[in-house]
Amino acid sequence: MPITSKLAGAIATALALLVLPPISGALAQTDSPTQRANVLPSGGGAALFDASDSVILLLDHQSGLFQTVKDISVAELRNNTIMLAKLATLLKIPVITTASEPNGPNGPLMPEIHQFAPHAVYVGRKGEVNAWDNDDFVKAVRATGKKTLIMAGVWTSVCVMFPALDAKAAGYKVYAVIDASGDPSEMASRTTVARFVQSGVVPTSTNAVLSEAHRTWARPEAAELAKLYALVAPNYAAVIESYQKAQDAAKQTSGVASSK
Repeated sequence: MPITSKLAGAIATALALLVLPPISGALAQTDSPTQRANVLPSGGGAALFDASDSVILLLDHQSGLFQTVKDISVAELRNNTIMLAKLATLLKIPVITTASEPNGPNGPLMPEIHQFAPHAVYVGRKGEVNAWDNDDFVKAVRATGKKTLIMAGVWTSVCVMFPALDAKAAGYKVYAVIDASGDPSEMASRTTVARFVQSGVVPTSTNAVLSEAHRTWARPEAAELAKLYALVAPNYAAVIESYQKAQDAAKQTSGVASSK
């Protein structure tokens, strides 16, 4: 189910209820766009996250929990999570993974995360449902020195929401990647997104995370980034294939013409 269909109602309702507090002079001074590395002279990027100040937190993507997910297909969920791992490796974004009890019925973490993000740091928990209740996890986050947390996990309404709200309260900028997360029902997702918006946690998608981190095709990783778009938007793979075929055909035509 497209993410816009799944969550548009909850987001619209939450935005209608959201009342933003006034920004103090001190806060405005500290968070000035001109002080952020990702903001261009034009002002572009001021409303986007700064990849250089970000860490990706992948929470409880466990095989047993996947069997309870009903609001998104497990194949799509895993694929989007793999994209985040690959993006983190490509752009050198820190990754922290965790599981409350991987030896129990919730099962082990999906192996693709550490396969495609070998630099990821795993933090084991002592049974805490909320990762932010675990001192080692919080210390690992703080050790990165990053102030923007990009979170995804299973379940969205628990494994993501609890630490997201606590991290926001602790002063971090927090993004929740909804389509790299899953829940037992669509209702659980809708109510969670509403609570995110009311608390200042930003709901987002894997495609948006990729695009915000990407920013420009004028970069050396452009070709590898294009492959990641094909992961989160399979139809984009067809765009690339058709373009490449057209380029090959043009070269062949040019070669035939020059040989005459």
